[in-house]
Amino acid sequence: MPLTTSKQILEAAKRDGYAVGAFNTSNLEVTQAIIETATEKRSPVIVSTSPSAITYAGIEHLSTIVRSLAEEAPVPVALHLDHGLDFETVVKCIRNGWTSVMIDASKEPFAGNVALTKKVTEVAHLAGISVEAELGRLVGIEDQVVVSERDASLTDPSEAARFVAETGCDVLAIAIGTSHGAYKFKGEPKLDFPRLREIAGRVPVSLALHGASGVNKETTAKAIRYGAGEKLASAAGVPDEAIRQAIKNGIQKINIDTDLRLAFVAALREVLALRPEEIDVRKLLQPGREAMKAVIGSKMELFGSAGRA
Repeated sequence: MPLTTSKQILEAAKRDGYAVGAFNTSNLEVTQAIIETATEKRSPVIVSTSPSAITYAGIEHLSTIVRSLAEEAPVPVALHLDHGLDFETVVKCIRNGWTSVMIDASKEPFAGNVALTKKVTEVAHLAGISVEAELGRLVGIEDQVVVSERDASLTDPSEAARFVAETGCDVLAIAIGTSHGAYKFKGEPKLDFPRLREIAGRVPVSLALHGASGVNKETTAKAIRYGAGEKLASAAGVPDEAIRQAIKNGIQKINIDTDLRLAFVAALREVLALRPEEIDVRKLLQPGREAMKAVIGSKMELFGSAGRA
């Protein structure tokens, strides 16, 4: 079916109490894994593309890959710009067929964030495109960080309500203690669920949780076994139970990137180690694609989006 917007996908999730995965892609194999799994699981899905992924693949090529696969799929698919940092990038994506864009001005003071987000929202809404914005900063939250410093990086509930009202954004990415990458925590994960509940009670739009990969220990062990650095042994992600609690308390969009990278790299390293004579690129990449599909499928079940399309 034709691409839809993240707003449409997430409004249904908000209404019915589940979340939808936003899975990052940068090439054909990852996109196939995402949309094939969504079809098999009968799940709506958001295909995310970072600015660096767009640079890597080419904006027209990446748009064509996602659109062609989405049109063959019987489930709702949105093509989303993840962490767009400037107005120009957003406009390029809108012109090239993206149906959802994120403007991330979270490093700016509140007024600057509002101004840029509002500008993007006005243009995107004219084109029928949904807008995600971010308030708060996703940084590593470590055990020794004092409370005042930790709170300073998290989303303030009263500011969140004001931000949404002033910008008109459709989705708000909030900071409650997660971070990007494979090394999210030192010690036990600490997500601020009371803060999430308060934000959800004040904000009428859908909420997004970034930095939500689980960093599966079996996958990292496999990657290490076949040659990845030992540093991966200390990688730590968000536990499944924390994800369930986040959905229960008001999250509708969950971003996953690191888990796909780890699954692909572990499978690729294994096939290169066990089949050193193989020179067919397709046979080298296929195990990675299947490994990513397994991760995506498990996330769709965890998020509650399986069977919703």
